[in-house]
Amino acid sequence: MNAKTTMTAARPRFGTRAGRLAAVGTAAAAGVLFLAGPASAHVSVQPGTAEKGGYSTISVKVPNEKDNASTVKVELALDPKHPLVSVMPQAVPGWDVKVEKTKLDKPVRMHGKSIDEAVSKVVWTGGKIEPGNFQQFPLSVGQLPTDTDELVFKALQTYSDDDVVRWIDPSKPGGEEPEHPAPVLKLVDKPAAGKPADDGKNNQGTATAAVDSGDGDSTDTTARVLGVVGIVVGVAGAAFGVFAGRRRTAA
Repeated sequence: MNAKTTMTAARPRFGTRAGRLAAVGTAAAAGVLFLAGPASAHVSVQPGTAEKGGYSTISVKVPNEKDNASTVKVELALDPKHPLVSVMPQAVPGWDVKVEKTKLDKPVRMHGKSIDEAVSKVVWTGGKIEPGNFQQFPLSVGQLPTDTDELVFKALQTYSDDDVVRWIDPSKPGGEEPEHPAPVLKLVDKPAAGKPADDGKNNQGTATAAVDSGDGDSTDTTARVLGVVGIVVGVAGAAFGVFAGRRRTAA
């Protein structure tokens, strides 16, 4: 009977200091991971900036927000107020792409030619973005306008359960972020002769590198860092609780 009593008393409980530390660590890890999940769930354009009047390679980043359905279709509508006459998609394995054009109300001059139509929509179908994954859809776009500071796109994300998420809500400077913000490409002035670009992300070569590495999404990076920190804290707390319990058992 005494042996049984000793064994029961030696079990680490959440009422002890070690048990409380383990519980706090585990809860912290779970809480951080919970917060990190939805932080990177927006459809976005990367990199987020490009140079006015030039050509750029951008990527439409589409994460899957659901855990019980796959993304099976992505539609990107271009800004009708600022038409782009050149939009060339890069092939994405497993996906079919369709580029739709519309007539312009007023023809534009480009490379010495009169252009009377522009790309209005790009549609990707045939592939799947499984739960817990994302896909990037690269585009070469131009000539970018010089009379605006941003291009606002509208994206529709269709899931295998027929749910359609409309990423079309406008964002207001200084205001609360909408639930489904529309992807935005910020446009910056071309640097003066002899001066480097503001951050090195405004030329096409660097833009392509940013698309490949995913460095344009600081939210993703922050979420990952917080998630790793939470896991480390949780594991350390749990390990300390077990170690302390074993020490008391040995004593």
